[in-house]
Amino acid sequence: MTTNFRPPSVPLVTVDPYFSVWSAADQLYDDHTRHWTNKIHGMTGLVIIDGKPRRFMGKVALQDQAEFPEPEALVQTGLTVEPVTTRYTFQGEGIELKVQFTTPLLLDDLDLLSRPVTYVTFQVRSLDGESHQVKIYLDVTGEWCVHTLDQQVVWEHHVIGGQLDVMSMGTVEQPILQRAGDDTRIDWGYMVLAVPRTSSIQTVIHSAASRRSYVEKGQLPSEDDQNHPRAVSDNMPVMAAELDMGLVQEVPVTHYLMLAYDDIHAIEYFHQALDAYWRRNGLTFHEMLIMATDQYEEILQRCERFNRELLAESQTAGGEKYRDILALTYRQAIAAHKLVADEAGNVLFFSKENFSNGCIATVDVSYPSIPLFLRYNPELIKGMMRPIYKYAMSREWTFDFAPHDVGTYPKANGQVYGENKLEYQMPIEECGNMLLMAAAICKYEGDTDFAREHWEPLTRWAEYLLQNGLDPENQLCTDDFAGHLAHNANLSIKAILGIAAYSYMCDKLGMQAGASYLAAAQNMVNEWVSMADAGDHYKLTFDSPNDSWSMKYNLVWDRLLDLHLFPKDIAAKELEYYRLKQNRYGLPLDSRDTYTKSDWLVWCASMSSTPAQFESLLAPLWDFMNETTARVPVTDWYDTITAKQMNFQNRSVVGGFFIQLLMQEA
Repeated sequence: MTTNFRPPSVPLVTVDPYFSVWSAADQLYDDHTRHWTNKIHGMTGLVIIDGKPRRFMGKVALQDQAEFPEPEALVQTGLTVEPVTTRYTFQGEGIELKVQFTTPLLLDDLDLLSRPVTYVTFQVRSLDGESHQVKIYLDVTGEWCVHTLDQQVVWEHHVIGGQLDVMSMGTVEQPILQRAGDDTRIDWGYMVLAVPRTSSIQTVIHSAASRRSYVEKGQLPSEDDQNHPRAVSDNMPVMAAELDMGLVQEVPVTHYLMLAYDDIHAIEYFHQALDAYWRRNGLTFHEMLIMATDQYEEILQRCERFNRELLAESQTAGGEKYRDILALTYRQAIAAHKLVADEAGNVLFFSKENFSNGCIATVDVSYPSIPLFLRYNPELIKGMMRPIYKYAMSREWTFDFAPHDVGTYPKANGQVYGENKLEYQMPIEECGNMLLMAAAICKYEGDTDFAREHWEPLTRWAEYLLQNGLDPENQLCTDDFAGHLAHNANLSIKAILGIAAYSYMCDKLGMQAGASYLAAAQNMVNEWVSMADAGDHYKLTFDSPNDSWSMKYNLVWDRLLDLHLFPKDIAAKELEYYRLKQNRYGLPLDSRDTYTKSDWLVWCASMSSTPAQFESLLAPLWDFMNETTARVPVTDWYDTITAKQMNFQNRSVVGGFFIQLLMQEA
């Protein structure tokens, strides 16, 4: 990543929608570290150099203890965000300290992907030719395992396998899978700080207040605080590790620790508690931690290799700014999901609609995210679709179109969107999405079994689009914040391509019906062109004035699935028109407002005919991320004039940014 790119928020711990902590500041020591919902999930980092305390992460004092003078900070001299790694560099008092956060979200290894572990690696070396005595201190607070600070927690210290020193903290009440909703933190299971058992690493569970004593004396308390259970707000408990780096010279000295979370059960799936995917063969949490320790070197090497490959590929595909955007959003796209297995061992990959409505497994959140997963592992898209198929085939779902979701995270017990009233649904949107996703799996996996297995609902949804798709009635689409819209030209494209996607799957399955669906889609294209034509571009709705317009992002599938239904000059004409409509921070979603959806912006850019055209559409998105005052994990909905966040943050839809990699292959 280029050194002059300032991420709006920096990923530190990125495992799932609950275990997700970021730095929303330019320097790691400017602010407390925060959960993606913006609540403080504190992590404090200190380094004692020749007896002098210096800060490198977070704050020593709590938010309400401003009277305590913070120790001087080392100077942050570097920040690099790579796909699965965040690296900070600090200097001061004659030393250089490197702090690296690695969450090994490698999509070709689902066991590793689902492990709730982030490695924090420290490397120290002397810069001034002198020897320096160096100790590093890191702690995490009880905030990580509660929804609100009045909840009571308990803690324990364990040694496992003779090789790991493990501290854990969790609520007294342990309301497993009881809390559902959007702006929520987990309040069951146990936050864990684990270190290799060695004489140079000490651990203790104490309080945030006693950090002051550590700053003054450079020594940890001799034993754990025994005053528990207690509320997190009551003399906030922290789990701390001190890593003695010894007498440091020019040769770097390295130590690491692990931050982990034992959520016990992960998802409620049609009233049954399911565990995280890594547990499916009976592995215990402690056994998993031992594996994570034993494989540390190998995992870090694999992560380094993956970082290098994706950085190089993305720069080739879209330039340096595209590389920066993918490096920042890779972990976000994955960690806005939870990976579990059903009773039969099938992959289920549940998204959470973060700062949207908290829905789980939302179809029109899955749809924009799939380019990343098509590129690396289509099995995860099947994992997004399986809950929707299961629900759609149940007696609970009474409509003849596809559902929107299967509940509110983490409870996947059935759709909640729009109180299941017909007028608040997205019939054409979700049918088109499910058909296009199914066809994309056929293409990118080179296999038709998954489509064949779910042929009944796919056929029903294709029929629905045939009857209703060309000229949509007044209804919502995925951009539901913009309200209901009739005769939506972009939604009509989705319906037409959804029908063509069904035809594509028919052909792959050797079914004769494909020809008639393809012919219908071709006829619909001809009608679409005449209804949407506005001269130098195509309209927002078929009945709107000629100066109306919208992003026609659904057109990408015409190229990606090799359908070639729409005349080529449609995309070319649209892109040329978009150039005239761009604002400082990007192309608006349509002519009704100045806000945009960044996933759709990149989908449109991916249809560019030249690298320069792609980069000209993408550069304002980079500028937005670099300059916005919204210091949150990347939002996909913002104003293109002010760079103001509208809502939405840390959503999985940023997986859609990876579409240019697919277009390059195509």
